[in-house]
Amino acid sequence: YLEDWDEFVAKAEALFQAHPDKTRYSIKYRHSDSKLVVKVTDDSVCLKYKTDQDKDVRRIEKLSNTMMKLMAGAQ
Repeated sequence: YLEDWDEFVAKAEALFQAHPDKTRYSIKYRHSDSKLVVKVTDDSVCLKYKTDQDKDVRRIEKLSNTMMKLMAGAQ
């Protein structure tokens, strides 16, 4: 898991730019420990970020929008 949000975003975007046809993006909420986990992978590199902070929800929403724009523009 990456601890720094800005580092995670930069690496996630770079991973998508390098392998747009293989990169997947997912968000999962783990109710057992109240953590939100964001994962970006291309099967060889896996980036994860987890948080339990409410303020990070807006950041994750912004990243989701960015990733969707990148994915829509890749076709």
